[in-house]
Amino acid sequence: MSVDATSSMQRLAAVGGVEITGIDLSRTLSSARKDHILALFAGHPILVFRDQALTKEKQYNFTLNFGEIEDQHVGRHQDAIKYGAVHTVSNLDKDGNPSGGLPERGNYFWHSDKSYHDVPSLLTMLHAVTLPPAGGPTQFANTELAYAALPDATKQRIDGLRAIHSWETSRTKSGSAPATAAQIQERPPVDHPIARTHPVRGTKALYLGNHSSHVAGMPEDGGRQLLADLEAHATSPAFVYAHRWTQGDLVMWDNRCLLHRALTNYDMGKHARVLHRTVVRGDVPV
Repeated sequence: MSVDATSSMQRLAAVGGVEITGIDLSRTLSSARKDHILALFAGHPILVFRDQALTKEKQYNFTLNFGEIEDQHVGRHQDAIKYGAVHTVSNLDKDGNPSGGLPERGNYFWHSDKSYHDVPSLLTMLHAVTLPPAGGPTQFANTELAYAALPDATKQRIDGLRAIHSWETSRTKSGSAPATAAQIQERPPVDHPIARTHPVRGTKALYLGNHSSHVAGMPEDGGRQLLADLEAHATSPAFVYAHRWTQGDLVMWDNRCLLHRALTNYDMGKHARVLHRTVVRGDVPV
């Protein structure tokens, strides 16, 4: 199956990764090509477009094909720069030099983007701009497959349960600077079903991760343990794909049925790792 006569597709991983070559995302999408990408995305939660050379403007325009683009951070709204919603993810310090620290620690913990929003993210795109010579992959865990593999008794146990997600919890669990009072006020805790129904396929997926805290209606310790056990199951090797970046990759993934995290298995104080990120607003989980 191909996007057009000059492009091709091949499966990357059993958990849902598909590689697409021979398509230039910097060009305006035809309606037919857009529909085809959406059809691919409906069946494959990770799309990898190879060999892309996208400015922030071009990535912004491509992302707009799929919905409303979100700003990236609590407490920091889009500035006067037109393409400020294209966020730079990097290990660079304020002077542009590689840093051995973790400027955004939450990226290195399993999470689904913006699950602490009442209307979380549908999809995220990352475009590889500068890469270390080796290492620094992004891992994806397919929580739809993980849910399907749960014992029936566990599915029955979590049916109807809702997890509390919050920016404050995420900052604490990742060891980041605590959320400010203004950030907590802007993004108060929300609750979402632990077993979320995919709006396109009608299948269920586990919806949890670093932004989740405990379970509504359960003692907090017991709820935290339940979420930890489910996350350990969902991120076991059988459900995980590690994307090893190559220059120009644009990876587009479905936050409704995936967890993801970056790894630090490269010399962060010596080698730069720079990617551009865009996030599309989704719908209320059910």
